Amino acid sequence: MKNSFQVKDEYINSRLDRWFRRNISNVPQSFIEKNIRKGKIKVNNTKQKSSYKLKKNDYVIILNLNIEESKNKKNIKKYIASKKDLNSSSDFFIENNENFAVINKPAGIAVQSGTKSLKNILDILSHTKEFENFSPFAVHRLDKETTGVFIVAKNRKYAQLFTTLFRIRKIYKTYLGIVIGDIEKKNGTFVDDLVYFEGNKKIITKAITKFSVLDRKKNFSLLKLNPITGRKHQLRKQLLMHGYPILGDSKYRITKEYSHKKNSLMLHAYEIKFSINGIKYNYIAELPETFKKILKEKYLKIF
Repeated sequence: MKNSFQVKDEYINSRLDRWFRRNISNVPQSFIEKNIRKGKIKVNNTKQKSSYKLKKNDYVIILNLNIEESKNKKNIKKYIASKKDLNSSSDFFIENNENFAVINKPAGIAVQSGTKSLKNILDILSHTKEFENFSPFAVHRLDKETTGVFIVAKNRKYAQLFTTLFRIRKIYKTYLGIVIGDIEKKNGTFVDDLVYFEGNKKIITKAITKFSVLDRKKNFSLLKLNPITGRKHQLRKQLLMHGYPILGDSKYRITKEYSHKKNSLMLHAYEIKFSINGIKYNYIAELPETFKKILKEKYLKIF
């Protein structure tokens, strides 16, 4: 059986795989990739990659697709927010309007559901009163253990707008991080090649981060970090490469000497700035108590 779907305006510039999950079935990525290779999922009768950006008047063609096959594999499950989750979620919000929300993400909660972490911010937000009649869209990354300011779009139009602003580097982020080591330079720029793997394919990308030392005491430094590029785990990787791992990082570290308890990565997304239609927006996320406690213990001051 052949099914043809014309792409609606709200999905223009969306990836083919994301369109499929939103409109057909929330199946695993492997299921989509497999059927694209077999020619069972096409765009305008032409094979396209899962990352293909849909255009106006495109038609997605689906041929003899057995969605039931995916049931034998791990489907992405929704996290059912508990009463405790919903009661505490009201404390997340820094900004809430009809197009987007800005939250102060706590540590220990992933942004999206994954194989290792079912509990996630998006599923919790989708059940809050602030997102009633809206769907939450993640428009950038924040690691599970990283705290701080995070934008969530409420509609596809603003999701695409924020995605574009991030891509053209018109959203400016400031992080605060406590690192191990006494950085001598007051400020500077880290420029590094980061290595990632997609399957067996090795990918090298350039990462750029500006830094300033706010304070330093007894082999610890408090840094202000402004990432220019937006690579996965960029700040954590770069700081380790330069010999200054973030305190509490259980993955990117030199030794176990300064490892802390779970959910104590000393990296906080402090501020975010951007402009939309000439209006300037600036949001600051208050430091979590765990971060304040470590600052006090290490005699470090921000201002």
